[in-house]
Amino acid sequence: MTATPPKPAAATPRRKVSRHRGEGQWAVGHFTPLNGNEQVKKDDDGLNVRTRIETIYSKRGFDSIDPSDLRGRMRWWGLYTQRKQGIDGGKTAILEPEELDDSYFMLRVRIDGGALTTAQLRVIGEISQEFARGTADITDRQNVQYHWIRIEDVPEIWNRLEAVGLSTVTACGDTPRVMIGSPVAGIAEDEIIDGTPALEEMKRRVLNNPAYSNLPRKFKTAISGSPVLDVVHEINDVAFVGVEHPEHGPGFDLWVGGGLSTNPKLGVRLGAWVPIEDVPDVYEGVISIFRDYGYRRLRNRARLKFLVADWGAEKFRQVLEDEYLKRKLTDGPAPADPTSRWRDHIGVHRQKDGRFYVGFAPRVGRVDGTILTKVADLAESHGSGRVRTTVEQKMIVLDVEEGQVDSLVESLEALDLTARPSTFRRGTMACTGIEFCKLAIVETKARGASLIDELERRLPEFDEPLTINLNGCPNACARIQTADIGLKGQLVLDDRGEQVEGYQVHLGGALGLEPGFGRKVRGLKVTAEELPDYVERVLKRYQAEREDGERFATWAARASEEALS
Repeated sequence: MTATPPKPAAATPRRKVSRHRGEGQWAVGHFTPLNGNEQVKKDDDGLNVRTRIETIYSKRGFDSIDPSDLRGRMRWWGLYTQRKQGIDGGKTAILEPEELDDSYFMLRVRIDGGALTTAQLRVIGEISQEFARGTADITDRQNVQYHWIRIEDVPEIWNRLEAVGLSTVTACGDTPRVMIGSPVAGIAEDEIIDGTPALEEMKRRVLNNPAYSNLPRKFKTAISGSPVLDVVHEINDVAFVGVEHPEHGPGFDLWVGGGLSTNPKLGVRLGAWVPIEDVPDVYEGVISIFRDYGYRRLRNRARLKFLVADWGAEKFRQVLEDEYLKRKLTDGPAPADPTSRWRDHIGVHRQKDGRFYVGFAPRVGRVDGTILTKVADLAESHGSGRVRTTVEQKMIVLDVEEGQVDSLVESLEALDLTARPSTFRRGTMACTGIEFCKLAIVETKARGASLIDELERRLPEFDEPLTINLNGCPNACARIQTADIGLKGQLVLDDRGEQVEGYQVHLGGALGLEPGFGRKVRGLKVTAEELPDYVERVLKRYQAEREDGERFATWAARASEEALS
């Protein structure tokens, strides 16, 4: 009997083996670009686009611009295309970039530490009037932003800015952005330490330097020796915060890995005290870690905060010390609680030299070139040659003699730039919004200004410190998660079931004292039309239910959902 041959065994499915590409970290040998943005940067350093702007694009016009430069490298010189007028928020995420692009640009002037001479401010104002249709918004990172800029005018704008020591270099892009600093550095009576020398040396080392012009994403820096904690240090990639070491004296506490956007994280302390002379070395070490170890595979994980979250503070400090500084850092104390619930320096304050500085509040950072030139004139006529911008979209005139203070305050009031603002004027901030931003879904600047007017009319006696931050999209340029009342723009349904502009509400966020992110109440969304009614209602409930001295953020954390709705 012949045996039946056995059936062949079923073939084992062949598993596809793919080579692990990691996160695109250079330090572990992953140099091959893993997305289009990384390829663009590898093809040509963004710093090099300036020559093409000056010699080709400004002469041949908008249509001559290479797409990789237009939506990529031009950011290295502070240029973004602005939103085409008339495109509603519902189309923001639907249209292709070229459909959203206008043939005009936003141009960002970097103002490191917020420090300006009156001559510089006057040039900023004149450029606004001549080339930007009067636009000149103060940002929450101390910059000034123009709109309606033509590519043909950019070389002349650069010439005028650089003639007075200003620049747009790496004001945008995957680069070291503006370095924010205390606007009263070197002059405030209560200052722990003046960070200006360190800030100037950090700028000298990294700006326009190809060694730091190809980072995984943007890199945000802050330094301040002010006890009011005036540079939102918790939400920067690296921050140096003034502290007094019990043995070594004044220096800086080192923080890394903060940032907001759609995945917010507060920075972490490394527990290291840094003397001012070592700050530039430590800064270069941190930015180099980001360049070498930062994640380049996915853009939405390419910020330093994700590396810090994965490594933890202990490993980050060890790598900084062992691989980059080649020395140990000194352990040090954490910053003390802020000495004021406001960090914007609004009002009249005595300087350490006996003169005064005067902080004043535009509406949601919205000014224009005419106003800025008038501020420069007022500062000079009242004895000052220096002004400052703040991280709260405010401005300060420095070095005013005592006998000139009242006159300056009155003159500013005549320009609707008050040094005695209401809580609502003082605490409301707004991003660019749909007027010019291609990412925005709703309007912000005009709505923020009208909200101030309504709340001043409805709640004239309300005087508790309060922040209201309006953002046109989820990216949190206006820091919605850390505001007492944060408003994230989105399209919502009104009572008639129609889609209209509105906001998701965040309540009780804070920086400085007890920092944390705001609370979101399930389903709580407010139409733009309902916004004044909603804010009035919540603030009245806060006034009725708060305990003695209780901050809004503390109340919001414990209040019922009904009280917050």
